Amino acid sequence: MANLVRKFLSKQDLMDVETAIKEAETRTAGEIRVAIRQKRSKKEKSLTVEQLARHEFVHLGMMKTVDRTGILIFLLLEAKEFFILADEHINQKVAPRSWDSVAEAMAGRFAKKEFRQGLLDAVRSLGEHLAAHFPAKAGDKNELSNKVDIS
Repeated sequence: MANLVRKFLSKQDLMDVETAIKEAETRTAGEIRVAIRQKRSKKEKSLTVEQLARHEFVHLGMMKTVDRTGILIFLLLEAKEFFILADEHINQKVAPRSWDSVAEAMAGRFAKKEFRQGLLDAVRSLGEHLAAHFPAKAGDKNELSNKVDIS
């Protein structure tokens, strides 16, 4: 695990987030990923956290889900910023502004240095939103890894 990540989350915390993703996805056809980037590379210095999240979304293959129902929580630790990015099919049914309340709650937890709980609450909340619009289907399979991606 990368050094900067260890300041915020333990290995057990990361495993708890992965378990929360797995549990949330049992109720939805959606796919949730969490990606944690320690810092921008030299060539990424001019990119916003949203632009970095979009790059990570593609890098993780999230747009390749059958129903285009992936959602990413992207954290940029060095800048203490994050972005929630949903795929096009989700955005057709759920206004992107719907994620603002999730982001506000997560920011509140992060401000209290409750990083594990902030991520767990966000994953569960995203799972509830997805389940309301994209309930689990018969034969649905996990299309993306639940592992927290750290780079």
